[in-house]
Amino acid sequence: MANLLLSKIFLKPVDRPIEGVIKADGETGLKTEVEEYVLTAEVERRLESFLEVYVDYANANGVWISGFFGSGKSHLLKMLALLLEKRPIDGCDIVAEFFKKCDLAENAILRGLLEKAVAIPSESILFNIDQKADVISKQQVDALVAVFVKVFDEHCGYYSKQAWIADFERRLDKDGHLQEFRKAFEAAAGNTWEWGRERITRVTEQVDQAYCKVTGATKSNIMDAYRQDYRLSIEDFAEQVKQYIAKKPKGFRLNFYVDEVGQYVAGTPKLMTNLQTIAESLATRCNGQSWVLVTAQEDMNMVVGEMNKKEANDFTKIQARFKERMKLTSQDVSEVIEKRLLAKDESAVAPLETIYRDQSNNFSTMFDFADGSQTYRNYRDCQHFVDCYPFVPYQFVLFQSSIRNLSEANAFEGKNSSVGERSMLGVFQDVARQLSKFEVGQIATFDLMFEGLRQALKSQLHSAIGTAEKNLDNPLAIRLLKALFLVKYVREFKATAHNLSVLMLDRFDTNVSELRKRVQEALNLLESQIYIQRNGDLYEFLTNDEKEVETAIKNTEVETEVIADALSKMLFDGALRGRQLRHSSSGRDFVFTRKLDDRISGREAELGVHFISPFHPHSDKLDQLKMQSAGRREMLAVLPSEDRLYRDLFLLKQTEKYIKQNLATAQKESVKKT
Repeated sequence: MANLLLSKIFLKPVDRPIEGVIKADGETGLKTEVEEYVLTAEVERRLESFLEVYVDYANANGVWISGFFGSGKSHLLKMLALLLEKRPIDGCDIVAEFFKKCDLAENAILRGLLEKAVAIPSESILFNIDQKADVISKQQVDALVAVFVKVFDEHCGYYSKQAWIADFERRLDKDGHLQEFRKAFEAAAGNTWEWGRERITRVTEQVDQAYCKVTGATKSNIMDAYRQDYRLSIEDFAEQVKQYIAKKPKGFRLNFYVDEVGQYVAGTPKLMTNLQTIAESLATRCNGQSWVLVTAQEDMNMVVGEMNKKEANDFTKIQARFKERMKLTSQDVSEVIEKRLLAKDESAVAPLETIYRDQSNNFSTMFDFADGSQTYRNYRDCQHFVDCYPFVPYQFVLFQSSIRNLSEANAFEGKNSSVGERSMLGVFQDVARQLSKFEVGQIATFDLMFEGLRQALKSQLHSAIGTAEKNLDNPLAIRLLKALFLVKYVREFKATAHNLSVLMLDRFDTNVSELRKRVQEALNLLESQIYIQRNGDLYEFLTNDEKEVETAIKNTEVETEVIADALSKMLFDGALRGRQLRHSSSGRDFVFTRKLDDRISGREAELGVHFISPFHPHSDKLDQLKMQSAGRREMLAVLPSEDRLYRDLFLLKQTEKYIKQNLATAQKESVKKT
């Protein structure tokens, strides 16, 4: 084990090409996508539930697949489309491949359901709705059905860019004239119909000529008539699907697989209603022979912003029309990463088991988050350790929460969070690549996840990290800054020095006490350089706007008298609580003089309590203070030089003054929030 590199422990090369984000309609590398698809235990269970109603129709023809980005929604949708169609892919038998992925020796029910489902003849129409709707405005009343009609026309071989041209072709085809028309048009125009329909306004005469020849009609400007008469409706679309199915073998299914439909319809009531009506119309007209399977983000508020109460209710009603629900969780994500990326070579198992035996008693303290932070799971057992290594279980959950909250804070470039940034799988692969040159025993630290997101993040949010990389000579401080950025919006994680030290653990044999000391020093450096701010024991990354405000606050001048007054209130109103002292022997109460650094607060009395703070010019000269106090009937109390207390007090007064001076005139909303 001494010289075993991490690059040698994986079953498959960790640097092999892995598509981090699956595109539903992508055709490149389909065989690899099928072979690398991980059928998790939970998905197996949900798949069994879906197949039961798929093979035995019971008024359900909709499937709603939900989960946060990176959970594998698009990959699952794509695999179902390929599986149920039994589509041949570069010599890969997708059905046989799926049988391999299931523990069929113990799941005979799933095997039987799969066999029945794939025996049903079907065709799949798989598409990303945002991509297919690129020229269709969401504000159009019929925007959603227009996309369904577009992909259906394309599947039928008709012209999908203009629905009325496709309608013209469909009617010719229904009457058995389409092929004749194609030949007649080519003879008249000297070019193919595919060429002509792209330039329809330039070939109207040739279209009329070919149409009249094959139909015997005497009409002119036939395309203008179709353009003016065409009306798009969900009922007509469902009827066209029914007619298409009627031409196919008995029991045939035409299934629509729609990726990211949730974010497309959410927030637009008419589109929500249209989706519901499409699902219902296909169910009633086609009697279960046309299914609609869709994917959506788990938390739609995160994608489209806060939906009002009515919109949220509408969205819930739509989901109810999709009786089969397949919800992918963070457990699915971690299992996919473990099996697809981190599967170990047999030769690496024994060395990893040795590490587990040697270190497992320390895991509960090494990876323990304290100070009120959420508790994250640890390694369950030796097998779990082997499956996860070189990652720690908390990283799967914390990083997913990090991405989710960064997205909610609008930190990513692009129109939505599920397309713009790398998936969890892609990021974990980046980290594994970075660690591949190290020897076994190295652990992935949480800050390494940042690099996998850097290119997808809005630069103004994390530019401070680039500045720190150029100007700071402390590598640990830079790593902490990256980690603090990742957890900035994760409210359940408490970014204390202790918890941040856990994120920085890079080896099992690390001296934890020494690490925590170095972490505290690095945090002090970052705070002094205004890369982060401290609120009590919690540390927080500062964005550009926040850093600007923090710098302005720390540059705000505050008089010593203001600090002294604040300290006086803390001592006399907070610590002593009252204006009288009780003599324990006699039980009598005596009014006393409140005094701080030779300054009397309030009325002077016969007895006194005199506090000496570090602001006093002679605070470090105890003998001199005693001499000055001699003969006075006062108790002298010299306060310790607690630097953090006085810095916090000073910062509090600076902040209060800054707010009074600037909040009313603050222009940026982000500055007001800060």
